[in-house]
Amino acid sequence: MRLYITVILTLLAFSGFSQKKKQAAKAQQVSDTLAHSLLWEITGPGLGKPSYLFGTMHILCAQDARISDSLQFAIDQSALTYFEVDMDNMAETLGLFKYIRMQDGKKLSDLLTPAEYQRVKDYFEKNRTILPLGMMERFKPYFITAMLTESKMPCETKNGMEEMIMRAVKKQQKQIYGLESIAFQASVFDSIPYEKQAKDLLQAIDSAGKEDLTTRKMLELYRTQDMQGIDQLTLTEEGGVAEYLELFLYRRNANWIPIMDSAMKKGPVLFAVGAAHLPGKKGVIRLLQQSGYRLRPMRHGVYEAKL
Repeated sequence: MRLYITVILTLLAFSGFSQKKKQAAKAQQVSDTLAHSLLWEITGPGLGKPSYLFGTMHILCAQDARISDSLQFAIDQSALTYFEVDMDNMAETLGLFKYIRMQDGKKLSDLLTPAEYQRVKDYFEKNRTILPLGMMERFKPYFITAMLTESKMPCETKNGMEEMIMRAVKKQQKQIYGLESIAFQASVFDSIPYEKQAKDLLQAIDSAGKEDLTTRKMLELYRTQDMQGIDQLTLTEEGGVAEYLELFLYRRNANWIPIMDSAMKKGPVLFAVGAAHLPGKKGVIRLLQQSGYRLRPMRHGVYEAKL
């Protein structure tokens, strides 16, 4: 069941790596220069001990999903851990399928012309994905798009940083929480017309080769912990959900800050959220700084980052 939660997280994060090229000049003006680091120490007024912020990638090749010494240190020092959603909450996971399905009994074939739907069917017949198309007919189309993202990873064995962190945290019998609920995350997709979601799914299928290159670029930026590059890719690459960055990323970032603030003042916390949420003018790093906190990059040694 956690696999499907990861798929939701993947689409929400992957949407943060997409935007219209006409905004590239603007992005150059507002983007911050950040150290190459996925792991940040948070200190400031009201904090007895530091807390930590880590940028995850929800689906990685297994060889890249590892816990470095510095990340293990952050886990050891933190009293509890927050992910985007509480991935260890059985009540959350059991209710997932209620939110994946489209409302009003709609099916994907209702949203496309017969010829368009046939192109989707042909793709799924020729390419291996987590689930066959027949099982996803009533899924919100952006969830299906997320399945395609996972299938484009250039490796057979996959894992996610959240899963690795969660194992380490549970080994120490520490509590895990979520910054938002799965119900809220799923509701984000209901804010976008299903017809548009279906057309964007079709576009992703029709441009599969180009999307593969975007996925590989995203992986390389993550491996090198290039926060500046992640921010630039967020703002300059083409993508079907690009016009919804405020909905997918920025509004959620702002909603998290009061929760993070309250949690940190009670004790040291590790926050592990999608890396696309960290950089930029409306990123979590900037928002925490604006709230009076100091953020210091830490070496996340698995990827041999140069600070």
